[in-house]
Amino acid sequence: QVQLVESGGGLVQAGGSLRLSCAASGRTFSLYAMGWFRQARGKEREFVAAISSRVGRTLVADSVKGRFTISRDNAKNTVYLQMNSLKPEDTAVYYCAAGSKIELRSSYYDYWGQGTQVTVSS
Repeated sequence: QVQLVESGGGLVQAGGSLRLSCAASGRTFSLYAMGWFRQARGKEREFVAAISSRVGRTLVADSVKGRFTISRDNAKNTVYLQMNSLKPEDTAVYYCAAGSKIELRSSYYDYWGQGTQVTVSS
């Protein structure tokens, strides 16, 4: 069992930056691939970025490529999402998730956090 807690969301102006953190419980964090997803109001949850368990291979959605960076610190049981050059369309609830392998599809992730709201004003 893995418990995930996101933090770092908030209100920011367009062009600004935020860094989301996702702290995981348990001693097996390093075995899990981690992903970030987001869900805007009235829309389906969409993939943002993912990172493999140890090698650190990453996948990033085209919509955020070049602006968002995913990273992890296995010693701290934490995964991060650095978000730069934020746009109003990035406004959403951001969720972190843990799964057995790096994947774009949310169905491959077994554990989910409660989410953190990111609001980008124009």
